[in-house]
Amino acid sequence: MLDLNKSGTDRPGRLPAQGPAPHDAPGADPRLPAAADAPDTPDTPDAPDPAAAAVPLRPYLIAGLVLCGLYFLYSYLQYSRFGSPSWDLGIFEQEVRAYAGFDAPIVDIKGPGYLILGDHFSPVVALLSPLYWIWPSAESLLFAQAALFSAGAVVVGRTAQQLLGGRAGLCVTVAYGLSWGLQEAVKSDFHEIAFAVPLLALVCRALLLRRWTAAVLWSLPLVLVKEDLGATVAVVGFLLFVYGRRLQGALLAAFGVLAFVVTLLVLIPAASSAGTYDYWQKIDKNGEQDVSLLDSVLGVLNSSVKIEMLVFLLGITAFMALRSPLVLLILPTLGWRLLSQDSNHWGMIWHYSAVLMPVLFLAMADGIRRSRDSPRPWLASYAKVAVPIATAIAVALTQHLPLRDLLRPESYRTDARTLAAREALDAIPVGARVETDITLMAHLTSDRTVYWIGGAPGTAPDIVAINLDFGWSRPIEDPVAYAQQLHPEARYRLKHRSGSFVVMERTSPEPADIPGVSDD
Repeated sequence: MLDLNKSGTDRPGRLPAQGPAPHDAPGADPRLPAAADAPDTPDTPDAPDPAAAAVPLRPYLIAGLVLCGLYFLYSYLQYSRFGSPSWDLGIFEQEVRAYAGFDAPIVDIKGPGYLILGDHFSPVVALLSPLYWIWPSAESLLFAQAALFSAGAVVVGRTAQQLLGGRAGLCVTVAYGLSWGLQEAVKSDFHEIAFAVPLLALVCRALLLRRWTAAVLWSLPLVLVKEDLGATVAVVGFLLFVYGRRLQGALLAAFGVLAFVVTLLVLIPAASSAGTYDYWQKIDKNGEQDVSLLDSVLGVLNSSVKIEMLVFLLGITAFMALRSPLVLLILPTLGWRLLSQDSNHWGMIWHYSAVLMPVLFLAMADGIRRSRDSPRPWLASYAKVAVPIATAIAVALTQHLPLRDLLRPESYRTDARTLAAREALDAIPVGARVETDITLMAHLTSDRTVYWIGGAPGTAPDIVAINLDFGWSRPIEDPVAYAQQLHPEARYRLKHRSGSFVVMERTSPEPADIPGVSDD
């Protein structure tokens, strides 16, 4: 199990980040561990790394390009078939579109005039603006996520080879690239955590190679990715402190805690119209019922779904991640997820586990390195086969995961539903204000103002477009009457109908004052 006070070989006298010295490991390439473990390893992020030079980059770039292609192909097919699972892709495109136009990040899908920094603090997505200038579409966000995920795979795989030698690096790249956390994130469309994945891979790499300053510098941008990652930065600081870099560790831990507190208690409430951080309710409310913090803590493992998630998180590393102190970095993210009363946070779906994947797989590599010369014969023997086991697990699980759809011919066919959706899109004028559901949403946000259906009272949008098969609590039998029920201040008529898709246009004059829309 994880032990911060013992070396990787269960011998006294080594720093926790060190493995066996090159002369201690039979058959090891003397160049690799020497660079990672030598006490005079350069401390600056831009210093040449002899271990890195010993591992060729090209095979990992090729593997990364293949993974990027697979991720983007899946995302593109899902998008082109109008299969977005949530409103998030539309939300993020509205945010990036605003940044690309040098405007405040207003996301009308969340509500007319809604400032998204009052929901989640993710200013890092502004970095996608140059890509959006070239490719103003939700597809550009999907491509960016695929590229960021695959960049993390390059870092994870190459670092694993530096630590373990042989063909371990490419096997780890495959196991990591096919991991369920990344596949489910790809299925969930774009999310801001795509930036955290390669950053965390670089943080863990720096810790394993004892490049302390690099670990600090790669950690700092995490606080701009999402509000909860300040706590993860604090744990990086704790690890640096334990590894002997006490000043750097203490300062980084203090920065992480400060960023976490200021973001949750000051920055987000200041940007929110409600003046608070809405997601506290995920912990202290179960529906309409209040839940005490004690009950939340006592209930962290009160569901088989939570236990299953934990087993699969550690199981994909053949449980070798438990041998590395790096595994502590998953605790902040796991903590808020297990405390949450929202069952969407507990399981193996959605994007929430993607940030854990680089940490777990590099912790696995570190754990294997620590265990190879263990005085416990069973552990040393198991460490020799852990990488093939983890790779086999990843390949076996893929038959039940999203990327399996790439092997199905029907994924590449244009069905009647897709054709009907395209016809509905053609019936909606460019520049119109549109109220719609998830199905068409991300296809409209690049050149229309888009509202969530039922979430924009008083706006009298130009168009109300709905998918009658969306999964409404009650079937919509009269779409025009439904549109006028949503907007009694306006009148609508049926403009287009194809399959289950209905487009209605406003026939009454536009209101003088529209919520969230300025006169200029």
